[in-house]
Amino acid sequence: MDKFFLEIITPEKTFFRGEVESINIPSVGGACTVMAGHQPMVFAVEPGILTLTADGVTKEAFMSEGFVEVRPDETIAFSEAVEWPEDIDERRAQEAKERAEEMIRRNRSASEYKLNRIALQRAFARLRVKHHGDAGWKD
Repeated sequence: MDKFFLEIITPEKTFFRGEVESINIPSVGGACTVMAGHQPMVFAVEPGILTLTADGVTKEAFMSEGFVEVRPDETIAFSEAVEWPEDIDERRAQEAKERAEEMIRRNRSASEYKLNRIALQRAFARLRVKHHGDAGWKD
C-alpha cells in the first residue's frame, strides 16, 4: 500500500511525524480517511478517535479540536491535544465528563451549552481511547 508523510502538531510538541498508509480523523462533517494521493483539502477536526495505520498495523489516539491540511504527498494536522491511550489520565477524564454533564444539566445559555457539549465530547473520546486502545501498535 502507498504511504504518505504525516505530521501531527499540538501547541506543546510534535505528536507524530512519519510515513503512514492511512489516517482516520474525526471531522466536523464526520470521520475523514486520508490515504496517499488524496485530493487536497482543509477541514476542521472535532474531538474524537484518531486512527493511524503504518506498516500494516493500526493505533488509536485521542484527538481534540483543530484542523487538517491534506496534500497528495503529505498531511499536516494541528490539534489542541492528541494523546495515546497510555498517556490519558482516566480519573481526570472521568471527572471532566462528570463536570460537563453537570453543566449541561444546568443549561444556562446556548453558548454555555455548546461549550459544555464539546467538553463532554472530549471526555467521552478520551475514555473510549483509554479503554479501547493499548500501549503499543496492534495488528
